[in-house]
Amino acid sequence: MSFLLTCPHCGSRPVDEFRYQGEVTRRPGPVATLRELTDYVYFRDNVAGVQREWWYHRTGCKTWFVAERDTRTNEVLRTLIPAPTGVATPQ
Repeated sequence: MSFLLTCPHCGSRPVDEFRYQGEVTRRPGPVATLRELTDYVYFRDNVAGVQREWWYHRTGCKTWFVAERDTRTNEVLRTLIPAPTGVATPQ
């Protein structure tokens, strides 16, 4: 199935230009249990309706962004570049 996806930088493009990376999930905390880690890695909500998803513009600007898409109709409600988390990387 084909549909149009709007890149926040490049505008509306065929979905074939993008890579779907899955629904947006919440990472477990730094002291997560094995159960929390397993749920994070293997289980998804997979809703029939509007869901927030990660997409990558692989043949365009190479940008990661979030799209809100209705999985029943493939209608894309909006796309956005998420704000930085502010998490520092170890030196």
